[in-house]
Amino acid sequence: MNNTKAIILGCVIGGAMTALAYTFLLPSDAPSNAAGQSTEPQPLYWVAPMDPNYRRDEPGKSPMGMDLVPVYEESTGGNEGPGTISISPNVVNNLGVRTASVQRRSLHVPIRTVGYVQYNEDTLIHIHPRVEGWVDTLHVKASGEYVKKGEPLYSLYSPELVNAQEELLLAMRRGSDDLISAARSRLDALQMPNEAIQSLMSSKKVRQTITFSAPQTGFVDNLNIREGFFIKPGNTLLSIGALDEVWVDAEIFERQSAQVTVGLPVTMTLDFLPGKTWEGEVDYVYPTLEQSTRTLRVRLRFKNADYALKPNMFAQITIHSEFDSDNVLVPSEAVIRTGTQDRVVLALGDGQFKSIAVDVGRVVEDYTEITTGLIDGDQIVTSAHFLLDSESSISSDFKRMEAPGALPSSVFTEATITDVMPSHNMITVNHGAISEWDWPEMTMDFTVANHVDLTRLRQGMGAHIEISKENDGQYVVTTVHIIDDNADTQT
Repeated sequence: MNNTKAIILGCVIGGAMTALAYTFLLPSDAPSNAAGQSTEPQPLYWVAPMDPNYRRDEPGKSPMGMDLVPVYEESTGGNEGPGTISISPNVVNNLGVRTASVQRRSLHVPIRTVGYVQYNEDTLIHIHPRVEGWVDTLHVKASGEYVKKGEPLYSLYSPELVNAQEELLLAMRRGSDDLISAARSRLDALQMPNEAIQSLMSSKKVRQTITFSAPQTGFVDNLNIREGFFIKPGNTLLSIGALDEVWVDAEIFERQSAQVTVGLPVTMTLDFLPGKTWEGEVDYVYPTLEQSTRTLRVRLRFKNADYALKPNMFAQITIHSEFDSDNVLVPSEAVIRTGTQDRVVLALGDGQFKSIAVDVGRVVEDYTEITTGLIDGDQIVTSAHFLLDSESSISSDFKRMEAPGALPSSVFTEATITDVMPSHNMITVNHGAISEWDWPEMTMDFTVANHVDLTRLRQGMGAHIEISKENDGQYVVTTVHIIDDNADTQT
């Protein structure tokens, strides 16, 4: 009996304790769980990592077998624009993202190319005979010999010259001035040296061989004769070129042709004499491109007083183009070239980035000129930008976000008054196109400012009017210049 009472008492006490625990403990825990669940962000949808157009309402796999990525409300972006991506500071740091500021600075574009030293063709002389004959004596033995003006080059036996000398002696014996003048003129035309003609007239003896001398000082080139050779008009016997000044023929790419003009300074180095630099200038820019190489030939001129520069030497050339100021430049490493488009990744701040399209100009060492797409002061990504671009380019429109330009608050335009409504303080005008507001030519009703005298306005009258935009967005005619044959009056 006592055991039964003890069991019953224990059950009562246990039930009471269970009820108390349920009453006091469970209500305090359940709301907290519910509140905790309500604060967790809920995905709007799931999207394929490589295809933002593939969306599902629940987790799963993409067509490529990749897990779908949840997209939350805060990650969908607000007004950042298409292609804008947001990355946490920790991820930015782990990726090693570096940025640089777009700069506006002067641009110096040195053009580096190669060239070959050549004779100055302005001073290059080719020796040709005027008569047929045989080379009796050759005073110059090899190409490259240095000769001075007046030194003998070769002696020639020519029956034609012998006959021309006899004609002069015959004319002298006859004493005819006309015949003497004609015979001497023929010897001059055959390029017989003047000293030989004077010797003939004084000695009255025909010379079987005539010696021809160097017409200028220089180096013998292209020696094409030897003793005993038979020569005739049209043969090039040899050439003499001066090396006091030389030409250098160089080639530049087609895209560089606009940067090269006559007179630009040029520096040149050669491997045979390291450390020495020659200074010259652009002497001539050829008018046509080489069809096979698509390059443009440029002729350079250099002084060569010590004869160190020799024809056919290979030279490294730097053409110093003029400084071009006010250019937008970015580090070359920041430009992403895809073959069909050039892009940079714009750093918008607060961990936001966007790929935008740019037009690339000249490339100078470590900098690239941007003609459109960036402005001075923009922040661009120079490191890890390929990763950012691969994500942003999926949905980007590649356009930078810009505030609309401020429009003028008032403009002047020519108009014809088609109607005057004094009771409404309005006029109807047909005005021309207004480019400042992108308005076409049209007929409109305008309210007129109180200080404008409507009594002076007539239908069909031409006028020069000022249209102003009020703070409430209304357009009002504030000034009217009447165009009349007799007067130009302001109302």
